[in-house]
Amino acid sequence: MKILLTGKNGQLGFELRRALAPLGELVALGRDDCDLADAAALRACLRAVAPDAIVNPAAYTAVDRAESEPAAAFAVNAEAPRILGEEGARLGALVLHYSTDYVFDGCKEGAYREDDLPNPRNVYGRSKLDGERALAAANPRHLILRTSWVLGVHGANFAKTMLRLAAEHERLNVVADQHGAPTSAALLADVSAQLVRRHARARQGEGFPYGIYHAAAAGETTWYDYARFVIAEAIAAGKPLKATPEAVIPVTTAHYPTPARRPLNSRLDTGRLRSTFDLDLPPWQEGVRQVLRHIF
Repeated sequence: MKILLTGKNGQLGFELRRALAPLGELVALGRDDCDLADAAALRACLRAVAPDAIVNPAAYTAVDRAESEPAAAFAVNAEAPRILGEEGARLGALVLHYSTDYVFDGCKEGAYREDDLPNPRNVYGRSKLDGERALAAANPRHLILRTSWVLGVHGANFAKTMLRLAAEHERLNVVADQHGAPTSAALLADVSAQLVRRHARARQGEGFPYGIYHAAAAGETTWYDYARFVIAEAIAAGKPLKATPEAVIPVTTAHYPTPARRPLNSRLDTGRLRSTFDLDLPPWQEGVRQVLRHIF
């Protein structure tokens, strides 16, 4: 099996290189190899590689900048998935794509299910939703994993930011009214490898349960409690920090305005993924601890 992986240098792409490598011939590409914003180049790349499966973690993820750069966001997050779907359909290839909790407005009381009505509140969320729809329309052999609050050893993320700020400041203000589950890139990569492997074993994909699935670590927290957890783990590991967990001050989203509106509820119901593929998703604390151990 030949697998084409985009975004090889990103937070998730870095882990996918590890998880997908044992499954067959892996062709891992970064922006310098194939720019997803260049439609013609992307088609040429796909036709040159002719993969059996396409795994696409690459995305325009600058949420606030997307408000002033909508064309750039839609080129990568919406138009590229359409092209991946079209070329994948021509090749008979599976396309595994990643989306986000930001396709929802965050107003629901409980965790979001796959069949809940999307209603993105910002350009980034709208571009990702358009990408989901474009891929699904172009290629029935698609898997779309919506996830949230991704962190990994490689690349920038909230946990690394909190460690840096806690080393510089004695007090930190952190938003306490947004809820979600920090999800490690390693977990997403391992789940993805399971799905690609199972699809390869299905005869021509016959009967395979394609579609949208929510993939996130178990449990839930807020950015505030997440920050306190990270700082406590660092102190327990002997890291010299100026701020303690008690010095983290809860604030509301209204006190921390950003160009892009964020959903207050980013909780995702993962029951469909777990039951369909018989998977266990560990608590978010486990994934965060693993990332922190590598950082330390």
